[in-house]
Amino acid sequence: MGFEKHTYTERVVNYIKECILNGTYKPGNKVKELTIAKELSISRAPVREALQVLIQEGLVIWIPQKGKFITKLNSEQIRNSYFTGGILEGAAVAQAVDLYTDRDYKRLEAINEKMLEVTESKNSFEAFAALDDKFHKILLSKIDNDLLKEFCKRSCQGISKFLLYKYWIAIFTPDEVYARHKKIVDALKERNADKLEKVIRAHYIDIGERITRVKEKADAEVA
Repeated sequence: MGFEKHTYTERVVNYIKECILNGTYKPGNKVKELTIAKELSISRAPVREALQVLIQEGLVIWIPQKGKFITKLNSEQIRNSYFTGGILEGAAVAQAVDLYTDRDYKRLEAINEKMLEVTESKNSFEAFAALDDKFHKILLSKIDNDLLKEFCKRSCQGISKFLLYKYWIAIFTPDEVYARHKKIVDALKERNADKLEKVIRAHYIDIGERITRVKEKADAEVA
């Protein structure tokens, strides 16, 4: 894999996240240190460290005497995840509304244009997820509170985008993806903290509701 020693843990984390996105690891699947170590031709130590990172991020859970598993969310947990993420990110970004610059607005608009291209061309979800992460990282870039940013990431940016990736493709049309993110940028440019907070909160709550409906329908069809 061409891993350098000082980046082993980080790269194993990224490898496991890629496996979640491409469907190699599905919610509820057991994650085995030895298997991953063999796949990457490395020792188990960085794999163990990577799994601890993913446990902290909420993507992996550890069940005593059973092992480590990819987190599986039920409908209530999905809704709660997005509701919490919307409240946290909305409040965080709103309180920093005066710190964003014209350069930030242009970067956000450029990313949104690219997301529209990706969704219209039906490219891989990984490409869309990467762009969406960049968009929200810019939003959180003015927040001088690492704990708050970590809670935002844990609530929905990390967990739901990876664990629920297969439902994202079905919940919004390309035009909806563009319009929803444009609404955030427009509110940000107005420097209206109250409006911005409400827009971001609604943005996340809507995602949670839509994903829940799609997931429940898919689960019913399988049953």
